Amino acid sequence: QVPLVESGGGLVQAGGSLRLSCSASRRIPIASTMGWYRQSPGHERELVARLVGGSTSSYADFVKGGFTISRNGANTILQMNNLKPEDTAVYYCNQWPPIQHDWGQGTQVTVAS
Repeated sequence: QVPLVESGGGLVQAGGSLRLSCSASRRIPIASTMGWYRQSPGHERELVARLVGGSTSSYADFVKGGFTISRNGANTILQMNNLKPEDTAVYYCNQWPPIQHDWGQGTQVTVAS
Protein backbone atom coordinates (compact mmCIF):
# COMPACT_ATOMS: atom_id res chain seq x y z
CA GLN A 1 0.00 0.00 0.00
CA VAL A 2 1.33 3.41 -0.98
CA PRO A 3 1.92 5.69 2.02
CA LEU A 4 0.66 9.23 2.22
CA VAL A 5 2.81 11.95 0.67
CA GLU A 6 3.46 15.26 2.41
CA SER A 7 4.68 18.43 0.72
CA GLY A 8 4.96 22.17 1.23
CA GLY A 9 7.62 22.39 3.90
CA GLY A 10 10.61 24.68 3.73
CA LEU A 11 12.62 27.36 5.45
CA VAL A 12 10.72 30.40 6.70
CA GLN A 13 11.44 33.31 9.02
CA ALA A 14 9.69 33.52 12.37
CA GLY A 15 6.25 35.01 11.87
CA GLY A 16 5.97 33.57 8.38
CA SER A 17 3.52 31.07 6.93
CA LEU A 18 3.58 27.72 5.19
CA ARG A 19 0.86 25.58 3.64
CA LEU A 20 1.41 21.85 3.93
CA SER A 21 -0.44 19.37 1.76
CA CYS A 22 -0.97 15.64 2.19
CA SER A 23 -2.06 13.52 -0.73
CA ALA A 24 -3.35 9.98 -0.78
CA SER A 25 -3.20 7.57 -3.70
CA ARG A 26 -6.40 5.91 -2.57
CA ARG A 27 -9.73 7.26 -1.49
CA ILE A 28 -9.93 7.98 2.21
CA PRO A 29 -13.56 8.41 3.25
CA ILE A 30 -14.49 11.90 4.34
CA ALA A 31 -15.82 10.38 7.56
CA SER A 32 -12.28 9.33 8.47
CA THR A 33 -10.34 11.42 10.94
CA MET A 34 -7.20 12.88 9.37
CA GLY A 35 -4.35 14.28 11.38
CA TRP A 36 -1.15 16.23 11.05
CA TYR A 37 1.72 15.21 13.30
CA ARG A 38 5.23 16.49 13.82
CA GLN A 39 8.51 15.22 15.18
CA SER A 40 11.50 17.30 16.14
CA PRO A 41 14.95 15.90 17.00
CA GLY A 42 15.03 14.18 20.36
CA HIS A 43 11.26 14.23 20.70
CA GLU A 44 8.51 11.75 19.98
CA ARG A 45 6.05 12.33 17.19
CA GLU A 46 3.11 14.38 18.42
CA LEU A 47 -0.33 15.20 17.11
CA VAL A 48 -0.67 18.78 15.87
CA ALA A 49 -4.22 18.86 14.53
CA ARG A 50 -6.99 16.52 13.46
CA LEU A 51 -10.08 16.83 11.34
CA VAL A 52 -13.15 14.72 11.85
CA GLY A 53 -15.58 14.17 9.03
CA GLY A 54 -13.95 16.87 6.95
CA SER A 55 -15.33 19.65 9.13
CA THR A 56 -14.70 19.35 12.86
CA SER A 57 -11.17 20.31 13.81
CA SER A 58 -9.16 20.19 16.98
CA TYR A 59 -5.64 21.33 17.77
CA ALA A 60 -2.86 20.69 20.21
CA ASP A 61 -2.55 23.28 22.95
CA PHE A 62 0.77 24.51 21.58
CA VAL A 63 -0.85 25.56 18.28
CA LYS A 64 -2.55 28.56 19.93
CA GLY A 65 -4.70 29.47 16.94
CA GLY A 66 -1.94 29.71 14.37
CA PHE A 67 -2.77 26.56 12.36
CA THR A 68 -5.80 25.47 10.35
CA ILE A 69 -6.46 21.93 9.13
CA SER A 70 -8.80 21.27 6.21
CA ARG A 71 -9.53 18.80 3.44
CA ASN A 72 -9.59 19.63 -0.25
CA GLY A 73 -10.73 16.57 -2.18
CA ALA A 74 -8.13 13.86 -1.64
CA ASN A 75 -5.73 16.27 0.06
CA THR A 76 -5.45 17.24 3.70
CA ILE A 77 -4.08 20.73 4.21
CA LEU A 78 -2.35 22.35 7.17
CA GLN A 79 -2.13 26.12 6.93
CA MET A 80 0.44 27.40 9.40
CA ASN A 81 0.64 31.08 10.23
CA ASN A 82 2.81 33.04 12.64
CA LEU A 83 5.38 30.27 12.76
CA LYS A 84 7.89 30.14 15.59
CA PRO A 85 11.32 28.51 15.81
CA GLU A 86 9.86 25.87 18.11
CA ASP A 87 7.61 24.78 15.24
CA THR A 88 10.69 23.42 13.47
CA ALA A 89 10.09 19.71 12.85
CA VAL A 90 9.28 17.11 10.24
CA TYR A 91 5.54 17.19 9.63
CA TYR A 92 3.56 14.08 8.74
CA CYS A 93 -0.04 13.31 7.97
CA ASN A 94 -1.94 10.16 8.75
CA GLN A 95 -5.32 9.09 9.88
CA TRP A 96 -6.13 9.29 13.57
CA PRO A 97 -5.46 6.90 15.16
CA PRO A 98 -2.53 6.52 12.77
CA ILE A 99 -2.15 3.57 10.42
CA GLN A 100 1.41 2.28 10.52
CA HIS A 101 1.85 1.64 6.80
CA ASP A 102 0.52 5.10 5.93
CA TRP A 103 3.45 6.98 7.45
CA GLY A 104 5.27 8.81 4.66
CA GLN A 105 8.59 10.62 4.55
CA GLY A 106 7.17 13.80 5.99
CA THR A 107 8.05 17.35 5.02
CA GLN A 108 10.67 19.40 6.82
CA VAL A 109 9.63 22.74 8.29
CA THR A 110 12.41 24.98 9.53
CA VAL A 111 11.63 28.30 11.18
CA ALA A 112 14.54 30.69 11.55
CA SER A 113 14.61 33.24 14.35
